[in-house]
Amino acid sequence: MIIGSGDNRYEWIDDWGKFPDSQSARDGWAHHGMVVTGDGRIFAFHPGDPTMLIFNSDGELLSSWDAPVREAHQMALEVDGDNEYLWIADPGSKNMKANGSYEPAIGERGGQVIKTTLDGRVLLQITQPDHEVYKDGKFAPTSVTILDNGDVWVSDGYGESYIHRYTATGEYLGSISGEEGEAGRFNCPHGVWIDRRKSEPELYVADRTNHRVQVYDIDGNYRRVFGSDVLTSPSNFAEDGDQIIVGELRARLAVFDINDNFVCYIGENEGIARVERNSPEDVPGWPNNFDADGNVIRSRILEPGKFNSPHGLAADADGNLYSGEWLVGGRYTKLVKQ
Repeated sequence: MIIGSGDNRYEWIDDWGKFPDSQSARDGWAHHGMVVTGDGRIFAFHPGDPTMLIFNSDGELLSSWDAPVREAHQMALEVDGDNEYLWIADPGSKNMKANGSYEPAIGERGGQVIKTTLDGRVLLQITQPDHEVYKDGKFAPTSVTILDNGDVWVSDGYGESYIHRYTATGEYLGSISGEEGEAGRFNCPHGVWIDRRKSEPELYVADRTNHRVQVYDIDGNYRRVFGSDVLTSPSNFAEDGDQIIVGELRARLAVFDINDNFVCYIGENEGIARVERNSPEDVPGWPNNFDADGNVIRSRILEPGKFNSPHGLAADADGNLYSGEWLVGGRYTKLVKQ
């Protein structure tokens, strides 16, 4: 199946990621990120277990390892010379099944960001910064990105809607809240990403509940905002040449050019993307469904060629896209660039 238009056409590979069937895989509510390494391996996460999954480009499971996180909510790859490292943002809780429903279950480690080797050895842990907002607030990181000098930007998207900067060794440097510029306060800054397409890198923020992307320089100075006329739920970023792909949790990907101009949507499911969550027109139980007794079950309306809830997003060197969706049992899709 071919989706998209113009220079953004893809072959949709449904159920791309192959991993062993189990009760935890069927019942687990997937909610994770994805990255692609320099040698083309795709790192994703198990729907129910705290297990990193490593696939080849054909979706075959190469290896796995247990991760000391509640969930790998978003991930980033750090390249340091010939070495690569994995950074994982863990909000510290996960929707777990109990008596037919799903409730947030708090992990023993709380919100954290960890740095690991590609085989799972933990090298660094970042926890709640020394900031006054956490006197009564919680730290629940949703995303992480790495500067060329090794500094780390961490987005507290599910906590206090701040973004914090740390050194490569985890020393807290400072924070931004969105109030630095004309766009205003962040509301669930779900994803952060360093844009290196131009001569001067910039920090992109998926300001999800505000339906927009805010852009800062790498030192945290406000630059501009875009996307509020075409975005509903920006959550993550991937790069394809001069274009960026913004993953929207409400059932589509949005493509922008190097000047932040909107190009097109990919894989849009209009019945989900064009309504507000919990409105009368919404899919009951989205991103899942309900059974006859009102229990949460895996979505019955998943269609090849249409997204349901893309949460993890990554691109390889050939412009192919990989998506992991937020729903019971997960859904792992590859879009092959045409």
